[in-house]
Amino acid sequence: MIDHLSFYATDFAASKAFYEAALPALGAGLVMEMTATWDAEFPTRRMAAFGPPQRPVLWLIETRTPASPRHVAFSANGPEAVDAFHQAALKAGGRDNGAPGKRPHYHAGYYGAFVLDPDGNNVEAVHHGMP
Repeated sequence: MIDHLSFYATDFAASKAFYEAALPALGAGLVMEMTATWDAEFPTRRMAAFGPPQRPVLWLIETRTPASPRHVAFSANGPEAVDAFHQAALKAGGRDNGAPGKRPHYHAGYYGAFVLDPDGNNVEAVHHGMP
C-alpha cells in the first residue's frame, strides 16, 4: 500500500549516516541522492533515498526546522535481523526506544525493536513470526 515516505532531518549528515548504518541489517541501503536545486527557498536542500536495490522507499529530506516525529516499521526476515538492526542503529547514534523482544500485546508472533533516530523519529524493525 505504501510506495514511499519521508522523514525530515535537521542534521542531515547525522541522519544519513544513521540510516546507512542501520538499514543494511534489513536488506536496505542508500539507493539515490539529490539536491533540490528547483526549490527557490532552499536550493541546497539535500535528499537521500533508502530501500532495497533500485527501490527508493524512505526519503530523508534536509530541513531547517524540526518536523513532528514520525514512526515507521521496517519488515525484518527474522528475529536475528531485528537484533542486528537494533545493534547497528545504536552504534550509529540512535537511542534505544524498546529493546529487541517479543511483544505479545500486539500479537503472539510479534518480535520487534525500536530506536529513535537523530531527529527523534521512532524507527522499528519487526518480524511477524508464527507463535
